[in-house]
Amino acid sequence: MVAIIVHGGAGTVKKEERIPKVLDGVKEAVLAGWKELKRGSALDAVEEAVKSLEDNPLFNAGTGSVLTIDGKVEMDAAIMRSNLEAGAVAAIWGVKNPISVARKVMEKTDHVLLGGEGALKFARLMGFEGYNPITEERLKQWQELRSKLLKTGEARHWKKLSALIREYPEVLRSTVGAVAFDGEDIVAGTSTGGVFLKMFGRIGDTPLIGAGTYANEFAGVSATGIGEVMIKLVLAKTAADFVRFGLKAPEAAAATISIATNYFGKGVAGLIMIDKEGNVGFSKNTKHMSVAYMKEDMKEPYVGI
Repeated sequence: MVAIIVHGGAGTVKKEERIPKVLDGVKEAVLAGWKELKRGSALDAVEEAVKSLEDNPLFNAGTGSVLTIDGKVEMDAAIMRSNLEAGAVAAIWGVKNPISVARKVMEKTDHVLLGGEGALKFARLMGFEGYNPITEERLKQWQELRSKLLKTGEARHWKKLSALIREYPEVLRSTVGAVAFDGEDIVAGTSTGGVFLKMFGRIGDTPLIGAGTYANEFAGVSATGIGEVMIKLVLAKTAADFVRFGLKAPEAAAATISIATNYFGKGVAGLIMIDKEGNVGFSKNTKHMSVAYMKEDMKEPYVGI
């Protein structure tokens, strides 16, 4: 059964009036992906769904990505197929859609992950034009949050940044992703601007295969939350392994997030997934995670937060 699911990030939407816009955003993304999926390609579906979210400044990916401690944008993205083909970029800037660059890495190189200036050079070689993803809203948030952090006198310490994350979860923690199954191929894709005020050069889970993004013959998974948690738990691969052990996507998603909660507490992680039978699953231990999915037996997508 063909299916597609997208997420707009796990965390907390503190401003209730933003929730309808967030829901509209994931709905628009899942429908963009569904259009491509009906044409037969899970790969195209995931790319188009993620691009829709990257182009929406409400989400922390592509346009609207958060800023590093020194006021720059460094984005991560990855895409992977069930045949284990994969491509990713880390700490890239100056492009509109990192997910599309990640796909080119998969299709045009012998590598899996390109980072920093090398990723940007590759993007230019592939014809991706220069683009500034910084929005006025993100710049204002950066100025306010950086000022607040510096007042502590310990801006270099993650403990202080963690306190800010708890205080402003709606702007500090967010990633976008999509997983699709076309009846043969399972594809997962994830994209993010990272965490606000992150140290320059910090790379999260999104472009690390098995941590934030993973797909194999059993399932495809896209994770969201605190990247360091996903990296330490190899979260996306863990979710796929649960399917290999016999669980269906809903149970596998719940079991995986329970592990994250056991080790790191609540408020750190969420994920979406589709298994080899077309079952969709999603789970989170944060207050919110915007999700939308569509299957061939549905007339309208499910949309929730």
